[in-house]
Amino acid sequence: MSPITTSRHGDVLVITSNNPPVNALGHAVRDGLVKGIEEANGDDSVKAVVIIGEGQTFFAGADISEFGTPKSFEYPALPQVVDIIENCTKPVVAAIHGTALGGGLEVALASHYRVAVPSAKLGVPEVKLGLLPGAGGTQRLPRVAGVGKALEMASTGNPIGAQEAYDVGLVDRLIEGDLLPHAVAFAEEVKDNRPLAKSSERDEKLAEARDNPGLFDEFRKANARKFRGFDAPEYNIRCIEAAVAKPYAEGVLAERQMFMELMSGTQAKAQQYFFFSERKAAKIDGVPEGTAPREIKKVGVIGAGTMGGGISMNFLSAGIPVTIVEMQQDALDRGTGIMLKNYQATAAKGRMTEAQVGQAMGLLTPTLKLEDLADCDLVIEAVFENMDVKKEIFGKLDGICKPGAILASNTSYLDIDEIAASTSRPQDVVGLHFFSPANVMKLLEVVRGAKTAPDVLVTAMQLAKKIKKVAVVAGVCYGFIGNRMLIPRQMEAMKLLLEGATPAQIDKVHVDFGMPMGPFQMSDLAGVDIGWHRDPNRIENIRDALCAVDRWGQKKGAGFYDYDEKRRPSPSPVVQNIIEDFRAKAGVTAREVSEQEIVERTLYTMVNEGALILEGGFAQRASDIDVVWVYGYGWPVYRGGPMFWADTEGLAKIVEGLERNGFEVAQLLRDKATAKEKLSKV
Repeated sequence: MSPITTSRHGDVLVITSNNPPVNALGHAVRDGLVKGIEEANGDDSVKAVVIIGEGQTFFAGADISEFGTPKSFEYPALPQVVDIIENCTKPVVAAIHGTALGGGLEVALASHYRVAVPSAKLGVPEVKLGLLPGAGGTQRLPRVAGVGKALEMASTGNPIGAQEAYDVGLVDRLIEGDLLPHAVAFAEEVKDNRPLAKSSERDEKLAEARDNPGLFDEFRKANARKFRGFDAPEYNIRCIEAAVAKPYAEGVLAERQMFMELMSGTQAKAQQYFFFSERKAAKIDGVPEGTAPREIKKVGVIGAGTMGGGISMNFLSAGIPVTIVEMQQDALDRGTGIMLKNYQATAAKGRMTEAQVGQAMGLLTPTLKLEDLADCDLVIEAVFENMDVKKEIFGKLDGICKPGAILASNTSYLDIDEIAASTSRPQDVVGLHFFSPANVMKLLEVVRGAKTAPDVLVTAMQLAKKIKKVAVVAGVCYGFIGNRMLIPRQMEAMKLLLEGATPAQIDKVHVDFGMPMGPFQMSDLAGVDIGWHRDPNRIENIRDALCAVDRWGQKKGAGFYDYDEKRRPSPSPVVQNIIEDFRAKAGVTAREVSEQEIVERTLYTMVNEGALILEGGFAQRASDIDVVWVYGYGWPVYRGGPMFWADTEGLAKIVEGLERNGFEVAQLLRDKATAKEKLSKV
């Protein structure tokens, strides 16, 4: 049965798509749309057409499962579908609710008119998959919405609301009430309008770029930092330049050529791989089907510091009441004060209202008593990273919390099983490793203890979704997934300093690779003193020496770099002297260190550690590791994550580089390289 049906409403033919869940434009949908337009063209009694989606949305985009398969190119391919819609001999009205995204917006742009309910969203998110709208979208969008708006939408992939779409001319009428009858009424109004309003033939809105030749370069310059390393934003910009400079027919050919270039490139493959990886991460291995989550109506958080406050904000923003506990009143006041300031800053940027700030803070109960957590369904401990402290707290929680309450630790490294053993209910204990700042970072490592109950895991994963986090299940090992892979990188970076590299040289290699910052920039930002033993007389390494002279990072104006009043870094002679002192003590002679050696010793070692994590069963799948590193540490998504990148780099090359530098190669990595298989398929 076709997902497309047609029906008559007077002299208006309604073409309805019912392809749940999001009316993706798969081959059957495309074929049905063409047949619907052919029906309208062949029936003189039809005076106008309405295209509408059943269910929750209009067309939310192409069918991504068809990408790269023959089906995506089979007639009618989307470029042919939109041309057939635009060349319909009767006026076509796109009736939009939910979302009109990607190919869905291209269908709407090919229609002669667009009406939408106020809650609808319209956008071209292809850039987020390393692509561009390749069915005339880059040529029609600037003609309908204007060049500036088209540049913004196509290069960022962010959708706009129906009101904004109406304001820029992308939507012709906003519909209050039932969409279908109003869309049919609109079609009746415009059924005699001739000539038909074809988007491809409009050019009045291209004048803004023709009158301002510097528009495109200004846009590039303003977004250079955001687009750094990505191919797709630049290709989208070039396509819109072509829309301004060339006739539509030539612009479409340029768009098609650039689309195919992106489609066959590594970045698009990486971004599409990551798209599926993120969805896979939500699946938990080894949990009985139909396991019901526990109900979480109230959350407790122990610790009102940076992490505790940030963690609390996630739940408050989702409308879940939080009881936050501190030992001292001044620490409690300071922590809740920072939370309020963070919310107010968000409101000042227009991302929430003052009423919403009041609502969120109104759900917060600050206290100095652990006993006030007795009625919480989930308690998250976010105190100092010390096993004895954590075990003491969990021992107390065991006696305070009600039966069935979930007890979670925000530990970054420590053994969840050892923490769980300090309670009489290890089945209720789980790790919830939030990343800092916890109210901003999307990643949540859900650490599965040996005795963690299946329904506790299911609850944690579902709750993560509710508080807008991307959750990944990790096993119990030192550092779990993300921090365990960080350790070899940091260790090798420190060794390279002794051998002759500089902090700036090592950081530059990582930034050029696409990371937001290098190992030493990251250390300065987070705090060089994190995990330091706090004894200035005990100097065993370069970091101890820095901490002993108060070089704790950006917060002190000095770390591995010197910082000015605007926190701009510059190389430090003090640090260079410290490095040279350690070098002399170790009897090491400085040498030239190549960029390739830095890559091999800091990035290849991460891949190797990832393979060891997979070997040990501490990650469910290689793609989960990639999700952790993209969302938790800023690994460039256009490289897909460390496991996917290893495949593109070549596993044999990575094994050879590791061996040349004297590292023991993980058996899984060696086996995959020998068999010419992909690590990211594990």
